[in-house]
Amino acid sequence: MKTVDYVKLEHFSDKYLEDLKSFQLPEEQAKFTALPSKYFNVTEGQYRIVIVNQNESVGFFLLHSTERVKEYSDNPNAMLLTSLSVNQKKQGKGYAKQAMFVLSDFVKSEFPNCNEIVLAVNHKNITAQRLYSKIGYKDTGRRKIGPIGEQFIMSFLL
Repeated sequence: MKTVDYVKLEHFSDKYLEDLKSFQLPEEQAKFTALPSKYFNVTEGQYRIVIVNQNESVGFFLLHSTERVKEYSDNPNAMLLTSLSVNQKKQGKGYAKQAMFVLSDFVKSEFPNCNEIVLAVNHKNITAQRLYSKIGYKDTGRRKIGPIGEQFIMSFLL
């Protein structure tokens, strides 16, 4: 397995549009997340973040500072992470893990008022649960019912 040399996070820009349009996910992953193409238009308070390796977009997620965050945390300075995905052609190389490692510095730099990142992970998505736990996310004990069942709410304090 080839490992990642360097991953950085960038705000979405048109230079990544074609890469993001070509994203594909295996069926067993697609039920847990959304393809980046769903988020080419976002509302205020939603931030499209691209996971970049060697000037190529390999992954994507959204950060929210909208009212929706209140469903996951009582912290007014929290942000919600959703729709994390790595293009199927680029999976197995550690991109998601490295992106989550650099996320705290990215958020501190880009969103200095934020002091917590929250997310929901489906109870059946064991791979994602393990990833978030390795990075330091903690299960808050909160639960939410999503489109395909129970979700665990996890938190990472910055």
